[in-house]
Amino acid sequence: MEEKQVPFYGVFFDKSAILKLARWAGIFAWVALITHLLVFALSFSQFMIQFATGLFFQKGMSLVDLMSFFNPYLTMPIPGIVYFFGLKFVQNGLLILLEMEESTRRSANSK
Repeated sequence: MEEKQVPFYGVFFDKSAILKLARWAGIFAWVALITHLLVFALSFSQFMIQFATGLFFQKGMSLVDLMSFFNPYLTMPIPGIVYFFGLKFVQNGLLILLEMEESTRRSANSK
């Protein structure tokens, strides 16, 4: 005979709300990463077209001056990567905390 599960209201959160929040954090992580990488690819390709046509070349430029044109483009995807890992950390942290709470509840019920 199966016992009917009685909901336990002694928790600080709703399980379905935490699962939704974790799912949305994962979705936003991918959206942020793809958006930043897409903007980087478009900006860098536009820069390379302009660079290849000689738009940025000036008489008397040194190699250091030439390399300084690439600095902003190399750092553009970094915020997207940081947002991705931060939101994935939030997603997995919420799932781990939810699993810890469920495990604690199961062990308390089994005694």
